[in-house]
Amino acid sequence: MPARAAQDDYDSPWKEAVEHAFPEFMEFYFPDASRQIDWARGHRFLDKELQQIVRDAALGRRHVDKLASVTTHTGEEDWLCVHIEAQGSMDPGFARRMFVYNYRIFDTYDRPVASLAVLADPDPEWRPDRFGYERLGCRHSLQFPVAKLVDHAADETALLGNPNPFALITAAHLFTRRTRRSPAARFDAKRRLVRLLYERDWTRQRILDFFSVLDWMMRLPQELEQRLWQDIEKIEGERKVKYVTSVERLAIERGLQKGMEQGLEIGIEKGIEQGIEQGRVQGTASVLLRLLNRRFGPLSPDITRRLSQSTPEQLEIWAERVLDARAIDEVFAEN
Repeated sequence: MPARAAQDDYDSPWKEAVEHAFPEFMEFYFPDASRQIDWARGHRFLDKELQQIVRDAALGRRHVDKLASVTTHTGEEDWLCVHIEAQGSMDPGFARRMFVYNYRIFDTYDRPVASLAVLADPDPEWRPDRFGYERLGCRHSLQFPVAKLVDHAADETALLGNPNPFALITAAHLFTRRTRRSPAARFDAKRRLVRLLYERDWTRQRILDFFSVLDWMMRLPQELEQRLWQDIEKIEGERKVKYVTSVERLAIERGLQKGMEQGLEIGIEKGIEQGIEQGRVQGTASVLLRLLNRRFGPLSPDITRRLSQSTPEQLEIWAERVLDARAIDEVFAEN
């Protein structure tokens, strides 16, 4: 795995978590706004359209996490846009970016836009919530609600007892920050959260979805990850369920195991090495296929074919790009 991918990631998991449970996300972080939305009328994510808005905005390397259309109870508007951005570190240009994307989304859809920010940095004092200017009697400004994750650090018990999945995600984020220099402490915290996840009265797929987010946030050294998988097997035995631990990493592990078995059938050292390498490639391609589907939607037959015929070096390059790419073409660009 590339060195960059092994580091803690505070922004990327939010995109998937919001998609899995948007009403719960709004209820936990922005309850006042959530109460005004008519969830019975559904919601729709506008990710493909958003990619074009982001691409056209000349702001350098930027991204908007989520854009959705919702309907309110008032009936004053048929629908409006909700723009969500998660920020993992202090950025002096953050408020300006919220301002720019707000008016660009308004210009694109000609609908009201509600911009909401989740701040995941550790500084309790940094709370950018507005941007604007006034010139020659003309005033233009944006003020937006902010949810600060560090505000929840004082009441860990309430977080762990809250049935909302984003309480668990917030706890995972705070534990990740706290245990950055202590793999053993992170192992204990991750095991505790995984056990709580299994105790939720959720569907299998929902547990898998949120386990994937927890696992992505709380990286562990390989030996501790293996210990965690052993503990999860015990939990699954106790609860008489059979779920999957780390979805992406287990795919790699299974690919590696399959390759080893194929190599052993050949019965010679060269065959074993080839089998292991084939397993690695298959596993990595499987992971990348899943991530691309989640970020950009259904893939074309050409993309699927390229993945199946790729070399380990190509897969490593594409995997490094997938988290930052604003469009699928950027993942597979030649340069």
